[in-house]
Amino acid sequence: MGAEAKQPATTDAARGRGCFIAFEGIEGCGKSTQIHRLAERIRTAGRRVLLTREPGGTPVGEGIRRLLLEPEYGTLDGLTELFLLLASRRSHLEERIRPALERGEVVLCDRYADSSVAYQGGGRRLGLERVEELNRLATGGLMPDLTILLDLSAVEGLRRITARPGAEDRLESEARAFHERVRGAYLEIARRRGGRYRVLDGAGAVAGLAREIWEAVSRLL
Repeated sequence: MGAEAKQPATTDAARGRGCFIAFEGIEGCGKSTQIHRLAERIRTAGRRVLLTREPGGTPVGEGIRRLLLEPEYGTLDGLTELFLLLASRRSHLEERIRPALERGEVVLCDRYADSSVAYQGGGRRLGLERVEELNRLATGGLMPDLTILLDLSAVEGLRRITARPGAEDRLESEARAFHERVRGAYLEIARRRGGRYRVLDGAGAVAGLAREIWEAVSRLL
């Protein structure tokens, strides 16, 4: 027999289960604000919501998050970052995301697999296809039903970061060129995966952006 055809990435909504929505974007794009607003709106509509994040979401993932983001752990090369993220993602998927989808919940994830493609594949120059292949191994092909990309210029993202109280984490403190590569990679991913992507202007007013997000999400619920 010939080689088996590669199976397309699967989603749980396609199997009649829960709904999986990811938020993506560069640092400072406003993901955290919008994902919390969306969670409250969905709960008000009577649906159960798992609000989670990457890296993180499990004890293993939160430990890895500290290794990745806190400057005290020193520098990490791109492949080291990627392997840590993949380990966190696998734990997160099996312990939290997949069980929630099986229960019929709406999963809202602040970053998922495409973050690695953008940050390590684009920002660290490891290559988008290379990271996508490793993501498939870690996730078993399970991808969001909808990905909201809040697009924002690197200049504005960095301006927002520096205006926040508290110290920058290791990724936030990267040079502007790094953040520009990450943004470019996100836009390329959205172009390739247009069917599950909604690209919105992260520079827009918070309330107006929330309405646009709800318009996209309500079609799935």
